[in-house]
Amino acid sequence: MCWLCNNKHASWSSRRAFLALAGASAAAPALAQVDVGKSSSLRKLVPADKLEAAAEQQYAQMMAEANAQKALAPDNHPQVVRLRAIARRLIPNTAQWNDRSRQWKWEVNLIGSKQLNAFCMPGGKIAFYTGILDQLKLTDDEAAMIMGHEMAHALREHARERLAKTQATGIGLSLGAQLLGLGQLGDVAANLGTKLLTLKFSREDESEADLVGLELAARSAYAPQAGASLWRKMAQASGGSGGTKFLSTHPSGPDRIRELEANAPKVQALYDQARKRG
Repeated sequence: MCWLCNNKHASWSSRRAFLALAGASAAAPALAQVDVGKSSSLRKLVPADKLEAAAEQQYAQMMAEANAQKALAPDNHPQVVRLRAIARRLIPNTAQWNDRSRQWKWEVNLIGSKQLNAFCMPGGKIAFYTGILDQLKLTDDEAAMIMGHEMAHALREHARERLAKTQATGIGLSLGAQLLGLGQLGDVAANLGTKLLTLKFSREDESEADLVGLELAARSAYAPQAGASLWRKMAQASGGSGGTKFLSTHPSGPDRIRELEANAPKVQALYDQARKRG
């Protein structure tokens, strides 16, 4: 990408300055307004710390490769500044959904690519591709909905649950090993970093991420109505020819839009309160 041509000496360490952003959660937050139930207890079969360490390693490798290819946006790129500003508003509201997020080393980066894609790996490692911002012409509210959705996958530990289900079945883990906390699945988690971005979440996972992301964005003063407008744009983009990776794993459709529209009023008061606080 031309806007990266003069940034071949961009330092990875400078990007880590973003780790200082918003680590504290809001005091005494209101109870959750959307209903997504409890997280699956099966996820506990995969140690969270090992999975997050694997994600951190893979993320660092991906960013280093993007930097080497001059595809990693510099810290002062306007879209990077914009995305990190959105993250700073969202992050203080994440602990209600997962207390571990207080200790996560959040990172947000931008990769130059026509792909319609974005992700948040376990432990708060976020990346957007320029294609999803440029082709969909996202407003800040819509970008916050995408970021909130991806954060929700990490907060609800969907990857941890998917890996637990897959590996427990694949290796025939015994009940005794599950109860005694033997290291078998811990070893598996440590070696699965490369598979984190290829995991396919269930329809239930996607619905959860939509609703948690919607509430997370509303608590951060982003308009709830942007959830539905985002997925209308996604539906239009699904008929295009380029960058369908995000859409293949995040299918758009009328049911998804209707669910977001039905839940927007539930979080409207949170949005109004956040707007008043400034």
